[in-house]
Amino acid sequence: MRRALVGGVRFKPSEALRFLGGLVAVIVVLGLVVLRVTSCAPTPPPRVAPKPPAAVVTPGPPPKPAPPPAPPTPDCDSGPAAAAHANTASLQTLAWAPFGRPETGWETYAPLIAREIHTRCEPGSPGFAAALAAWQADQQMPADGIMDPAVFARMKGVIQTRRPFVRLSAQRICPAAPGPGELAQAARDEGYAGKAIQLRPGALAAYRKMVAAARADSPEIAADPRNLTIFSGFRSPASDAARCAAEHNCQGLVRATCSAHRTGLAMDMYVGQAPGYGPDSSADENRRYMSRTAAYRWLVLNADHFGFVPYPFEPWHWEWTGAAP
Repeated sequence: MRRALVGGVRFKPSEALRFLGGLVAVIVVLGLVVLRVTSCAPTPPPRVAPKPPAAVVTPGPPPKPAPPPAPPTPDCDSGPAAAAHANTASLQTLAWAPFGRPETGWETYAPLIAREIHTRCEPGSPGFAAALAAWQADQQMPADGIMDPAVFARMKGVIQTRRPFVRLSAQRICPAAPGPGELAQAARDEGYAGKAIQLRPGALAAYRKMVAAARADSPEIAADPRNLTIFSGFRSPASDAARCAAEHNCQGLVRATCSAHRTGLAMDMYVGQAPGYGPDSSADENRRYMSRTAAYRWLVLNADHFGFVPYPFEPWHWEWTGAAP
């Protein structure tokens, strides 16, 4: 058999084939060994980027506080007469839905509006229209002195955002409820009809100072021991959720899935009731009646001195702003 000459060395063809076959076998064996080793090795865990520190969420800066109460003897006869006539006509006839529910007239909100525009004039007077026109000008709105839905919407936004709970809600934040050790028990005579009431200690202390001042200022308030007693304070999220589910009104005006009452800073106080209604009935007739009572009107003029702000739709609902929700 002839030998092939490769690199100066002669090989038989059969020897060359055997050499190449052995080389291929060695390569295959080494590949299998490497595959076996790598497949059995533990997979390193993925790198997890460290979480950034949680941002501290605050309600944000409150808007300008309500102006001080106007002088008790204002000049109510000076002002735009046409606007006064328009306000007189709409006071009990305006068809609107300032809180999403149809209402007729704006008399229920007149005490709050008067405080906001710094007047003690009656809603249908020229003096009221003049004060409203000044407020509209300050808000860069047409200063015609006429109350209408657009004017109230702007005013409602100002009043509502004085509530820290509302500013948190605007950020889609529902504050955690305080623990049992963070709540104080009101005295029996501070609860409406002796009801057990719990509040955060600071809110309860501020409430006591406010009620003492109201009774000292107003014989009419002091004459009825029910006035300014609390019929709802702290409500646990669990009991609130059960109640709103039972009433099928979990995101309505009356009951919400995240209520300000969970903070221990909100309270519902007795300010009167129309005949045939309860002290927390949101019926228009009942709320209109409450807006005329001495207790409610005193709160509108004085509650902010003690750190309390209102929820305009419910004359009985007030929130203490001296602590974060």
